[in-house]
Amino acid sequence: MDAGLKPYEQMKDSGVEWLGEVPEHWDVRRLGNSASVLNGATPSTNNRDFWNGNLLWLTPEDLGKLNSPRISNSARKITPEGHASCGTSIGPPESVALSTRAPIGHLGILATAGCTNQGCKLLVPSVAIDSQYLYRVLETARDELQSLGQGTTFLELSRAKLRNFQLPIPDCREQTAIILFLNHATGQIERYIRAKEKLIALLEEQKQVIIHDAVTGRIDVRTGMPYPTYKQAGVEWLREIPAHWNMVRNGRLFVQRNEVGFSELPILEVSLRSGVRERDFDNSNRKQVLSDLSKYKRAVKGDIAYNMMRMWQGAVGVAPVDGLVSPAYVVARPLTGIEPRFFDYLFHINEYMIEVDKYSRGIVKDRNRLYWEDFKQMPTPCPPSDEQVAIADTIDRIGHSTSTEIRNLQKQIDLANEYRTRLIADVVTGKFDVRKAVNSLP
Repeated sequence: MDAGLKPYEQMKDSGVEWLGEVPEHWDVRRLGNSASVLNGATPSTNNRDFWNGNLLWLTPEDLGKLNSPRISNSARKITPEGHASCGTSIGPPESVALSTRAPIGHLGILATAGCTNQGCKLLVPSVAIDSQYLYRVLETARDELQSLGQGTTFLELSRAKLRNFQLPIPDCREQTAIILFLNHATGQIERYIRAKEKLIALLEEQKQVIIHDAVTGRIDVRTGMPYPTYKQAGVEWLREIPAHWNMVRNGRLFVQRNEVGFSELPILEVSLRSGVRERDFDNSNRKQVLSDLSKYKRAVKGDIAYNMMRMWQGAVGVAPVDGLVSPAYVVARPLTGIEPRFFDYLFHINEYMIEVDKYSRGIVKDRNRLYWEDFKQMPTPCPPSDEQVAIADTIDRIGHSTSTEIRNLQKQIDLANEYRTRLIADVVTGKFDVRKAVNSLP
């Protein structure tokens, strides 16, 4: 995108460290000389008359959730009475909203009049600076703004320091050229990123379909085709299984392992996303856990471990090493001829997790537990041993290939984001001249 861009012919020292040199004909001014800086405030949350009105009321969290510069809504809105009660300043459309604490640097441009809480400032540009150009400059200067924050509990950028912040200011015509060029260039980059993100989502979806079809017998992974014959599974969620598979209760596939007293083993945890893994402690948490290891259960490499309260969400996996798990977990030792990887994949499909929820019990639904006595009664499809291994190996191979593709796509996205950031910074600080390039835009 910047291959045809050239630097300005004449440059000068801006006198500002983060800017370096700027074009000779550009000005460098305090932000307070180019925009009014308006404070925010919060009406009393105990008065209902102040809330659920029509006036936009922005917080740093609102700005952090934006997918585009334009702000047309906020999580909460206030009434005229709420505005009058706290004195938060209303900014007109095209004001730039900037979060000045927790964190410093989130940005947006008001599509309609609005105000903010005390964690933000509204910048109302003068006629000499365009709001979109101001947005781009502040976007580039985010690290510098953060470095100006002060405070002990959290960093906050004061109104005085914000007003004294130095900005590069080209004339209005050049600002327009910069805005047009960057809108076009970043639009292309963002379309490229969205295409890569869509491809990642498709790869993830494809992997899940393959897993589902493999562990439920829809596809024979050895041929890539459906099995020749099927029979009724006898359970509502599955309906049919290959004719040579069996529906077997978990109690015939696993036995409970309930062993304690192995304090020398590493601590394992069950993650919703990554299964069973060694737990990474900070010092305080390690001391807290190590003080009561006598109750922790041993899980041998290859055992299935699951969180009783969260298995319906996928908190289950295969122990990668011998280790200890929380007393709130169940450890299931696979019997001879049982491939735990196959059942790990099966336990993660949506239909099985719904079935887990049905077998779980407790006083409150979101605190239900899948006890061993209930888990072992659940009917589960079970192919022959060699087929369990073949299915698990195929899914492992596909998962590895998919993960590699996704990592490569994510690297491309990261590079595109880095390029976007660098391009914006180079253009708004005067390192590249876009005036001729903008004339050739479609």
